[in-house]
Amino acid sequence: MTLDAAGLGNLIAEGETFTVEFKGEEGGPLSDADLVEAVICLANGDGGVLLVGVEDDRRTTGARPRHESGRTDPTRVGSLVASRTQPPVRVSVDLVEVGGTSVLVVEVPDEPHVVGTTGGRYVRRALDVHGRPTCVPFHAHEMLSREIDRGRRDYAALEVPGARWDDLDPLEFERMRSLVRSNGSRADAALLELSDLDIARALGVVSGTGEDIGVRVGALLLFGRDAAVREHVLTHEVAFQVLDGTRVVVNEFLRGPLLRVADNLLERFRARNSEEEVPVGLLRIGIPAYPETSFREALANGLVHRDYTRLGAVHVQWHEDRIEISSPGGFPEGVAVENLLSVPPHPRSPILADAFKRAGLVERTGRGVNLIFEGQARYGRALPDYGRSSDTDVVVVIPGGPASLQIARFVAERAREGRELPFDALLVLNELARDREMTTAQAVALLHTTDADARARLNRLADDGIVDAVGSGRGRRYRLAAGVYRALGEAAAYVRNLGFEPLRQEQMVLQYVDSHGSIARREAMELCGLTGPQATRLLGRLVRRGDLVASGERRWTRYERP
Repeated sequence: MTLDAAGLGNLIAEGETFTVEFKGEEGGPLSDADLVEAVICLANGDGGVLLVGVEDDRRTTGARPRHESGRTDPTRVGSLVASRTQPPVRVSVDLVEVGGTSVLVVEVPDEPHVVGTTGGRYVRRALDVHGRPTCVPFHAHEMLSREIDRGRRDYAALEVPGARWDDLDPLEFERMRSLVRSNGSRADAALLELSDLDIARALGVVSGTGEDIGVRVGALLLFGRDAAVREHVLTHEVAFQVLDGTRVVVNEFLRGPLLRVADNLLERFRARNSEEEVPVGLLRIGIPAYPETSFREALANGLVHRDYTRLGAVHVQWHEDRIEISSPGGFPEGVAVENLLSVPPHPRSPILADAFKRAGLVERTGRGVNLIFEGQARYGRALPDYGRSSDTDVVVVIPGGPASLQIARFVAERAREGRELPFDALLVLNELARDREMTTAQAVALLHTTDADARARLNRLADDGIVDAVGSGRGRRYRLAAGVYRALGEAAAYVRNLGFEPLRQEQMVLQYVDSHGSIARREAMELCGLTGPQATRLLGRLVRRGDLVASGERRWTRYERP
């Protein structure tokens, strides 16, 4: 960015943030060493702006001259930073006049790699216990975690000093083969023909040849003997808990290799998961309390994508009305709650993700999160919730409760007829069955996509007879089509929904007039998503009823309260 006096004034007025640091010189000049340290602190965060000459209380006291003849040369400041950082940090430096004083503005990029001073000092940006930004020491395990989060290093690829091939359990390799056989087309059948060592090489979890075989973290996590996993991967732990209110019914901790842990937890899930049958034509379909695909993918995400540099267990908690799965470490870089369904796959450990895919434990295209949502939507249940996730943990809540038998039957009948609903249609169907109407903005939030893409998807669903489009322009809304209401056994709801539409439009127009004094036809068109003739009829109806009076002629006509 390039800051002028006005932009800098706004930045100062907002105070210090995670990406803005103030360094006042009222009590004495800022040393070169302190300036460089402030730069690497921001560079090891998300980048940002260092303002020299601004006090912590936002007073602009001015930056002191740093060079001869009572001046400051921005180019020399930039060179100083580059020469005293490793790798060199290229900053943009400028002097900006604010309130009669000069502020030294140092714009710091978000560096792709960890940086430090040439003297070996490493600090990072953080928030203190009061939520205030500060600089703290950058420890070695935090550096590794940062590299892993940004996809520049795979923890599972690190070789483990002292670990040997004998630390791997042949029974776990056989478990991998058994999973491949049982998961059929979901798995990689080529692994069945390989020896234990060749499987490990194919998965990238060992290095070297002959007797000089290097064992990596991934090998221990996938195939390690229990004692070796406990000794070399201290952070690995999985908790399975069943809760009845606040009472803990089951509380077990598992520390074995991941394939065994996943197998164990899937067995526990199947033992507790009930199922209800409903007729579909001559067939009967089972509606589980929780879809196995949703649980399996959420569990695999917790095991594969957790941050193994952090202490803490993956927790699988079975409540009366939901299942919660939490794992240490926030989302990898580029992933957020708002883009989970659209962002390209960002595995924290590509090695572990690949192993689970080839074993058939997860969806092979990397769209496992979509399956978690789809499993809920096809039975008319509330969608998974990632809202409690943070920078330190990812938490997914899979809601339970009664399913919508009508939606489950409708989806199953479509599939039986060879017209299976696509993923976005399932989400839209599930949402509209609850809330009756949807705007394009609501579809953007639901589908985690752009405005243009959401509109295109909704229009395709309208062409397919799933939804009806009502209105035009920005006021356009979507509701389930009449045929879908009939299939759901709610034909009357469709008519009732239509019957309330004119009344709702009238109320919108009257509220607009009460707020703004008057309304024109084009404003009513935009407000209610109507065509010109439809807006004319609506306004005419309100005039005849005495709720509005018209003034002006033709296109200049405005409508206001009597």
